[in-house]
Amino acid sequence: MKHRIVVLGAGYAGAYVAGNLARRLSPADTEITVVNAAPEFVQRQRLNQLAAGREVAAPPLTEVFAGTQIRLRLARVTAVDPERRVVAVADGDGGGEVAYDTLVYALGSHVADHVVTGVAEHAFDVASRPSALRLREHLDGLDGRGGGRVLVVGDGFTGIETATEIAEARPGLSVSLLARGDLGARLAPGARDHLRKACDRLGITVLEHTSVAAVEATRVRCADGTDLASDATVWTAGFAVSSVAAASGLEVTEHGQIVVDRTMRSVAHPDVYAAGDSVYTIGENGRQLPMNCGSAGFTGRQAIEAIVGRLTGGKIANVKLVYWYNAVSLGRRDGILQLIDGSAQPRPRILRGRKAVRVKAGIQWGALQGTLHPSAFGRPRRRRRLAAVRNESAPTTAG
Repeated sequence: MKHRIVVLGAGYAGAYVAGNLARRLSPADTEITVVNAAPEFVQRQRLNQLAAGREVAAPPLTEVFAGTQIRLRLARVTAVDPERRVVAVADGDGGGEVAYDTLVYALGSHVADHVVTGVAEHAFDVASRPSALRLREHLDGLDGRGGGRVLVVGDGFTGIETATEIAEARPGLSVSLLARGDLGARLAPGARDHLRKACDRLGITVLEHTSVAAVEATRVRCADGTDLASDATVWTAGFAVSSVAAASGLEVTEHGQIVVDRTMRSVAHPDVYAAGDSVYTIGENGRQLPMNCGSAGFTGRQAIEAIVGRLTGGKIANVKLVYWYNAVSLGRRDGILQLIDGSAQPRPRILRGRKAVRVKAGIQWGALQGTLHPSAFGRPRRRRRLAAVRNESAPTTAG
C-alpha cells in the first residue's frame, strides 16, 4: 500500500510543499493529495493590487499540478481526526473523508474580523481573492459616482501597501490610513521619512495613534469618540487562522496556531506537520515568525526536509528561520526595501524608489515560480524511495 500524504491548502505553503514532495519522493511508494476549497492558486501578497484595479493572474490548480501525479480534491476542510488519520471535507456532492498516513496542515489565515464590532458586517478586506474582488467592485462604483472616502485600518505592511495601491490607481478617491501607533514603526528613520513622503505625494491622509472601536456602514467610530465618515472601510488590522486545528484536538496556541517542533511536526501528533500561517514557531531570533509569504517559505521548506528525511531514512536538514529584509510596495512605482538584523531590528541601510520596486517584484516573481514550478529552482532531484512503506490500517477515501 502506498504512503498517503495529504496536504490541506494550496496557498504559498501548501502548493509549495506538495509540489516539492512530488518532485522528491517516488510515486511508486507515495500518493499525494491536495485538498483546497478554491480551484485556483491565489497570489495573496498581490491581492491589494487586484483590489486597486490591476490584473493579477490566478492559475488553475489543475495546471499548477499538471504532470506531478498529485491528486486535487476541491473541497472545504471541516475537521481533522488525528486518531483515525482522516480529514472530513465538504463539497458540492456532500463531502466525505480523506485518509492519510502523513498530513500537512497549511490552511492559511483570514482577516481577523471578530475582534472589533461591525468589521465582519461592514468592512472590506484583501485576505482572499473573492474579498479583494468585492472591494474592487465597490471601488469601481465609487469611481463611477465621482469619488468617495476610503479608510484603510491597520498600519502593518498590508495596510500600507493597500492604501498606496488604491491611492495611486484611483486618484479620484480620498484615501486615509489609520495607524494605532507611529506610521512605519518597524522601519528605520530614513525609511519612515520616505514612507511619509510617499503618502503625501499620493494624497493619503495618515491618522496616527488612532484605535477603532466599531465599524458601521458609513463611518468608523474611534476609541476616543471621534467618528470618521467612510464609503469603504478596508480592514487589515490582523489575521486569524482556521478553527479546524483547535476543534480537531491538535495542540494549538490560544490563537489557534498549531504547536510544532523544530521540524514543523506537531508536538502532539507525529503524523501531522504544519506550514505557513497555521504554524506557531520561533525563528532564529527567538521571536515568533509572522504570518506572511516569507514564513510560508521557511516553514514549508522545513516540513519538506523533515517529511522526506523521515520517510526515506535520510538526514533532516535544518532550514534557517531568519529574515534579512522587509520589502514594502508603495504603489507600482515606489517602494522600500528595509534590511533587518538577526533580532528583526531595522538596519540604517535601505533601498527606496524604483530599485526597491524591482527587488519586490523579483521577490514576488520568485515566490510564484518557486511554488508553481519547484524544479525550476535548483538542480533536478532524484525521486527517493521510502525506507519502509507503512501499511497501517486506516479507512479508505470516501465521498
